[in-house]
Amino acid sequence: MKNTRLFLLMALFTVVIQAQETKLKNKGKFYAYWGWNRAAYSSSDITFKGDDYNFTLKDVVATDKQIPFSANKYLNPGNVTLPQTNTAIGYFFSENYSIVLGLDHMKYVTVQDQWLTIDGEIDPSYGVVGANGAVSPFVNNGIKQTEDFLQFEHTDGLNYIHLSVNRFDDISSSFGIQTENFVINLTEGLGAGFLLPKTNSTLLGKERHDDFHVSGYGMHAQLGFNFVIYKHFFIQTDLRAGYINMSDIRTTQSKSDSASQDFTFLQGTLLIGGRFRLF
Repeated sequence: MKNTRLFLLMALFTVVIQAQETKLKNKGKFYAYWGWNRAAYSSSDITFKGDDYNFTLKDVVATDKQIPFSANKYLNPGNVTLPQTNTAIGYFFSENYSIVLGLDHMKYVTVQDQWLTIDGEIDPSYGVVGANGAVSPFVNNGIKQTEDFLQFEHTDGLNYIHLSVNRFDDISSSFGIQTENFVINLTEGLGAGFLLPKTNSTLLGKERHDDFHVSGYGMHAQLGFNFVIYKHFFIQTDLRAGYINMSDIRTTQSKSDSASQDFTFLQGTLLIGGRFRLF
């Protein structure tokens, strides 16, 4: 009888150990991913300042600019900045938590030919005329965003570089999955960082500033699913909501010319990555 009990106890212990071993381990692993995004933005007030103008355009509408899929544009390393992309590297400092350094390469394009409300002053020599023939100073006057007045976009791009902490929860058992070769994780995260846009702006006919410039900060929260395949590969999809505040946007070659804006964004991603140990 004692031998039977000992045998059953050892069998139970073996089952528990095997069950623990089938759980995919995270702590100490690195991971990296590459993927693509679509984004939507709230309308925003944009203020433009220079030596001979200071005005605000209210409720400016903007869209993203994801290009149609083609292998040459999406998979060719020489064209990596053409699509809207996401890349990051992360490290699991515990079984459930990782720290992530990421770059969200979004694109932001104000809608051309939209009617806007303008407040402020523009030197009359620029010939800017608002609704009903109104000239500067403008007070809640209407104006059309025409090419000779303004083109404004962050298309190379609206680069959000961020550090975040993400949580991973294995929910495979909820779907009846009991193998480490296919694991479903629910992921959540919070992050913050800075904006390094390359702004393409044509303002009042001036020569544009075509270089990267640290312009402000951002923060975000995310929720998604992470599908691990054969322990080392994964596909992940996230929904990210965030806030961006850019108080120092370069618009022209003159350092005295600048713009500022803040807005919220909603971003959906599709990511492909791998998990690995370095030591």
